[in-house]
Amino acid sequence: MKRSTQAVGATLIAVGAIGAGLLATAPVAGAATSGTTAAYNGVCGSGYKVVNSMPIGSTGTVYLTYNSSTGKNCTVTIRNTAGAPKYMVAYVRNVDTSEDQYDAGEYRSYAGPAYAFARGACVEWGGVIDTLQAWNYGSNCGALAAKAPQKDWFAGER
Repeated sequence: MKRSTQAVGATLIAVGAIGAGLLATAPVAGAATSGTTAAYNGVCGSGYKVVNSMPIGSTGTVYLTYNSSTGKNCTVTIRNTAGAPKYMVAYVRNVDTSEDQYDAGEYRSYAGPAYAFARGACVEWGGVIDTLQAWNYGSNCGALAAKAPQKDWFAGER
C-alpha cells in the first residue's frame, strides 16, 4: 500500500521511537548469518540508478535510486532471503518540500517502490524489516552536498 502524506515523517519517527524501545529490550533470536546481501531488483523502473544503500542488520538492504531524467528518487527495501511475510517499509522524503512517500506492509521479499521528486534537494530515506530499521537524514543532495552532511541511524542488531 503506497502512501504519500506530510504526516508520514512524524508517524515513522514515532514508530521508529517505539521500535527502538522494543529493540532495546527484545532478545536477538537467530540472526541470519548467510553472508548474502540482497541485490537491487530494478523495481523502481527504467532509468533509475542506485546512488546509495544501507544494510538493515543482516536481514536486508534499503536502496536509494535516482532518475536524472525525471529528478525523482526512489527507495526499495529488499530482504536477503524471501520467506514468510514480515512487516517492511521503504521511505523517501524531499527535505526541502516535505514531499514524501512510503510503502509499508507485510511482504515476503521487498517493500517499495516509494518515490519523491528531489532534483537539487537533500533526501531523507530508510527502511524497516521486522524489528530492524535503518534511516538516513539529509543525504544525496546533488549540488547541495556541502550544506548537509549524511547522517545514518540504525536500530537493531548488526
